[in-house]
Amino acid sequence: MKHYLKYILTSVLLLTVIGFQPLAAENAHEAQSEKELNVKELILDHLADAYEWHLTSFGDTHISIPLPIIVKGETSGWHVFMSSEFHHGHEAYEGFYIAQEGKYRGKIVEKNASGEEIRPWDISLTKNATSLIISSTLLIIIILSVSKWYRRQAKTGEKKAPKGFVGFMEMFIMSVQDDIIKPCVGKNYRKFSPYLLTVFFFILFNNLLGLIPLFPGGANVTGNIAVTLVLAVFTFFTVNLFGSKEYWKEVFWPDVPTWLKVPIPIMPAIELVGVFTKPFALMIRLFANILAGHSIVLGLTCLIFVTANLGAVINSSMTVVSVLLTIFISLVEILVAYIQAYVFTMLSAVFIGLAQIEPHHHAEKH
Repeated sequence: MKHYLKYILTSVLLLTVIGFQPLAAENAHEAQSEKELNVKELILDHLADAYEWHLTSFGDTHISIPLPIIVKGETSGWHVFMSSEFHHGHEAYEGFYIAQEGKYRGKIVEKNASGEEIRPWDISLTKNATSLIISSTLLIIIILSVSKWYRRQAKTGEKKAPKGFVGFMEMFIMSVQDDIIKPCVGKNYRKFSPYLLTVFFFILFNNLLGLIPLFPGGANVTGNIAVTLVLAVFTFFTVNLFGSKEYWKEVFWPDVPTWLKVPIPIMPAIELVGVFTKPFALMIRLFANILAGHSIVLGLTCLIFVTANLGAVINSSMTVVSVLLTIFISLVEILVAYIQAYVFTMLSAVFIGLAQIEPHHHAEKH
């Protein structure tokens, strides 16, 4: 066990040092031209989505992977080209360019006839979208490779216990099903297990991939509110489309004194609001926790550059502190990656279970 811990710590240290090399190189150059480093803007820029996948920088040379741009202009129609045409956001191409300031900062814009910046129809493949495709593909390959072993067992009629990676995945899947889904959903848990297992592994895999600062990791997928919104909407529809009659009765005609329901529907209004606040809480919780974790890591890294002008002794000591704290937070983030997947799945299962309430369950309470 000690050997495994040693390898894990060594790997985290190497990933931290190598992974933040692009950040160090880029901001060391900026620190020479700017007296004061704007930590807030730096963190927001690195957490934001992008039209290219930045890998590293050597002085003025930026190495990145260009991504396809698909936009429809107000009058010029559809355009398809690679993001390299923007030359890292410094030049325009076919009337389109990436806004450097204002409400459309970081987004592709064009100018209309009156000279105002407007947003075209933009369905470009951004960094987060590319990461979603990569992570989903890898996750599908992993799950299919596990299921292939069971299909082979079924064909041959063998009944061997799975070992290695397949055994690990079976233990993982069964623990989620037996410890989260089954007790929270109830007797209909098999009906919702595919969705809840998919949500758990999707969130966990993207959380872990976001902690790896090397390609294809490093994208802020689950720290993007659009992604957490879609996940929350899926849970919202799963809860309410499959809700029992008793569930809807409890929403529109709850078991409370009549004067709380008519003539002013106080309790039905509160219950109806609760239908929407539950998925909203799911969305904000996952988004805020993952975003906060990435922000802390970047903020600690910036300590090196903030103290660059305070002398060699202070800067050296803060560099050591920054690296040690960054490694510690990175290890904590690995735990947080699992916890957030666990919490989102558990709460979704609880909400689904509450919507499966049956009349005799309600009667037992009285």
